[in-house]
Amino acid sequence: MPPRNDGNNAMQLLEHFKELTLHPKNAEELKGLILQLAVQGKLTQKWREENPEIEPAEKLLVRIKKYNAENLAKKGRRVKSQKVEMEIELDLPSKWIQVRNQDLFTLQKGKNPKDLSETIKNYPYQDIEALDRGNVRRFSNDEKAPKCTDEDILVVCDGSRSGLVLDGKTGIVGSTLAIIETPPFIKEYIKIIFQQDYQRANSNMIGAAIPHLDTKNLLLEVIGLPPLAEQKAIVEVVNQLFAEVEQLEALTKERIQLKEDFVTSALNQLTQAAESDVATHWELVKSQFGIFFTEKSSIKKLREAILQLAVQGKLTHHWRSSARLSARLPDGQGVEVEPASVLLEKIKTEKEQLIKAGKIKKEKPLPEISEDEIPYELPGGWVWCRLSQITELITKGSSPNWQGVQYVEEGKGILFVTSENVGSYELIWKNKKFVETKFNEIEPRSILKKNDLLMNIVGGSIGRTAIYNIDEVANINQAVTIIRLLPLNSFDFMLHFFNSPTCISYMFDKQVDNARPNLSMGNIANFLIPLPSLKEQKAIVEKVNGLMALCDQLEQEIETHHTTQEHWMQSCLREVVQVESVEEPFLPIAAEPSERYGKK
Repeated sequence: MPPRNDGNNAMQLLEHFKELTLHPKNAEELKGLILQLAVQGKLTQKWREENPEIEPAEKLLVRIKKYNAENLAKKGRRVKSQKVEMEIELDLPSKWIQVRNQDLFTLQKGKNPKDLSETIKNYPYQDIEALDRGNVRRFSNDEKAPKCTDEDILVVCDGSRSGLVLDGKTGIVGSTLAIIETPPFIKEYIKIIFQQDYQRANSNMIGAAIPHLDTKNLLLEVIGLPPLAEQKAIVEVVNQLFAEVEQLEALTKERIQLKEDFVTSALNQLTQAAESDVATHWELVKSQFGIFFTEKSSIKKLREAILQLAVQGKLTHHWRSSARLSARLPDGQGVEVEPASVLLEKIKTEKEQLIKAGKIKKEKPLPEISEDEIPYELPGGWVWCRLSQITELITKGSSPNWQGVQYVEEGKGILFVTSENVGSYELIWKNKKFVETKFNEIEPRSILKKNDLLMNIVGGSIGRTAIYNIDEVANINQAVTIIRLLPLNSFDFMLHFFNSPTCISYMFDKQVDNARPNLSMGNIANFLIPLPSLKEQKAIVEKVNGLMALCDQLEQEIETHHTTQEHWMQSCLREVVQVESVEEPFLPIAAEPSERYGKK
């Protein structure tokens, strides 16, 4: 087996497989690097030193040309080489020779037989689906159509995967493919040439609507041809390195899955723990941040767990204990915490006063909360209520098209908020829309006020809730609902609740139309709300904000680590393949073929 500890910088980099494959995407980058080093002769530098007496590539080229001419003659064809001056001079290893691809292979294009159908016939139709996935869908009896065998290699000529090389199978060659006609003794090396060239070839396809491989330029490309013995050594070392990359890629995926499983299990135990045990479980989770919480997906799960604990009252178990204890101190220094039932009565009184004053409309009586509806047991002092009990308005907007209102430029109308502007917690202003001012006259009920909660109620973003925190006149469309809380509530606590997994899952349970998820105003008004006292609401918000800041810090550390690792890898790659621009992809895509090797 040829040795693999050569190529100086190249091999030093390849020895760092384990560090470089911490993320699965690096596997493809490493394969691309291996292929590039292979066709440059950098993987077999020491092999050449140990095998100085091999036949030079010049003699091999004579045999290749002879084989190709005789093979085509048998098929009634002849070599149609384009005469082009060899203007490019490559920097090649000893005993290599520079050639054009047309000296090594020709391409026989496939076609669509006239009798192509799904009925089983003599020949399977070998298209990309059949070759890549083994899914033969059509057949033909066309004896004159170009055919391939298991010994052939083919290249994709049309479509987004143009340039991809595939192993052949017995049948008729698909119209988007071409047989790479080349001597069998260099076939495996030719596959490496195509694999290495795939990304560059894909970027240089011609055609607008449907991309095509530019076969003319492909055949004229200048490459380095190694001696036959070295070709075999290159193929062997590439296969060996590919196997190692794939093994480490599999181990990486397994490692990531184990981490995800631990995160899921640990957070489930945390959220399902009794109030008194939450602190212990949290310390266990926290101790594993640096080992298991190393992906942004795990931090997302951590945020969800924090919100779930918050709305269940488990984050403030010790706060309630301290509040009860201080309230009983003889010197009266404790802070009295009234139960949420008292708060709910105050809110009810406030709402009745607004109704009497004609500021809000009287609503239909709400159904009593049944035992079957209650999803979990609340801490002492909390109560379940319906959303409508603590709000002065729940309504959605309208479509300007329904009202004969036109969209206008910024500065010529009012801000119009749609579901794409409503994110989780924050409003998203990448795409601001404005409508004619008269929309507010037509739809005055859905004019926004500062501190309104906005919730998406239609489509894939259903449940995302943000607070309208700007001083600008605006209205909303029919995919967004306003939840205007009465003042005796913590807006921040309710924002946390609506974005919690508890509330999101409840929303999806109440979808009216599963074909296109949507929430009715009636369902939203009947939402069950776990209501703590106002003081505990504020304590929860403070606790959640602190933990979310910790999540922000963890995400930043992950981002910094990933960025550092990526910069290190790109730096190593540039050093190996001598890429000058830091913005180039891992595998340089040269404007001219010679740039992949360097000129003398």
